[in-house]
Amino acid sequence: MTRTILAATLLATAALSPPLAAQTSPEEEARAALEAAPVWDGHNDVPGRLRSRHGNVLADFDFHDTLEGDEWTAGEMHTDLARLREGMVGAQWWSVYVPASLDEPEAVQMTMEQIDITKRLVAAYPEDLALALTADDVEAAVAEGRIASLIGMEGGHSIGSSLAVLRQMYDLGARYMTLTHSRNTPWADAATDDPEHDGLTEFGVLVVREMARLGMLVDLSHVSPATMHDALDVVGAPVIFSHSGASAVNGHARNVPNDVLARLPENGGIVMAVGLPGYLSEAQRAWYAARQAEQARLEAWWQGRPDLVEAGLAEWDETNPMPEATIADYADHIDHIRDVVGIDHIGIGGDYDGMPNGPVGMEDVTGYPALFTELARRGYSQAELEKISYRNMLRVMRGAEAYAAGQAGAPPLETPTG
Repeated sequence: MTRTILAATLLATAALSPPLAAQTSPEEEARAALEAAPVWDGHNDVPGRLRSRHGNVLADFDFHDTLEGDEWTAGEMHTDLARLREGMVGAQWWSVYVPASLDEPEAVQMTMEQIDITKRLVAAYPEDLALALTADDVEAAVAEGRIASLIGMEGGHSIGSSLAVLRQMYDLGARYMTLTHSRNTPWADAATDDPEHDGLTEFGVLVVREMARLGMLVDLSHVSPATMHDALDVVGAPVIFSHSGASAVNGHARNVPNDVLARLPENGGIVMAVGLPGYLSEAQRAWYAARQAEQARLEAWWQGRPDLVEAGLAEWDETNPMPEATIADYADHIDHIRDVVGIDHIGIGGDYDGMPNGPVGMEDVTGYPALFTELARRGYSQAELEKISYRNMLRVMRGAEAYAAGQAGAPPLETPTG
């Protein structure tokens, strides 16, 4: 009797279980997710590379293939149309970054020039790229098989401390702005500068409120934790971190602390996990700190002898190889964000062409399928992968647009000019 029951149980289990050949591999699950919901990446610095390497001239630039370099430069970029397709990227926030060291009037002009080159790049490849100003535009471009191209400003110095300039940047097509870059602005503290304002000033609060009224996403990458909290206190609309990691995994000042992560469910915002190795690997962050300390020691010891400093640092590098950052490190940040705030608040913000290279196995934009394969291997379902790749960012943008629509009757915020 026992054998009969056991045999029947085994037969029933076998009938309910899919055959081995039918089981989906992590690679297949990742590909299925990205075919249904291609990567919407939060940050790519191609416009900056076009300025620094090509003087914003497109005449001799071929975006189909940037692997070989050209007459302007030796060496490849991380991004081109062929590799975006291979990386299964369906929507891209292009960063119109300008240096934080610029005086504000110069930063305003240069930002307008970077918006111009981004629009011209998109227009030059109409079969592959489509300018997107709304969530509907993104969905339409993806449905057509084109890469939706959105404009993000990196650094509040780009508005010259002027709400009027902010509104004009929005009219030119910018749909997010990072409140600071590496330095404080006159109205907001950056993560990597000495605190000056304890977060946002009164004018900084107006900037955040006016961005939300317009429907421009408030990007909290690069800002201090105090600025993060101040912005979340007043914004009303969902925020983004366009390219940041979790500080509990890597303690770099550019990453997001847990107490800020914990506020995202109420706000509805998203952390688009960054791919920059120094923000991913804690071992690599420690290596950088040790190298900087050694450089400072050598400079103090060999004052006026840069040749000996250089030689000493080369010797240190030889005996202290830099630890590698890996796809597993990248996935660890995503795991942590999920564990703290849930799957609905995670996106991807690679930072390609704004860093020397990505982590091992994701050196350029072709690496996204490998990351999603690692996540599938860790047990993320296809529906969860689709949220991370695309659907969470789509929800956030629609949320910002809905908030702006609800403010349609509110007049522009005003401050007196000097």
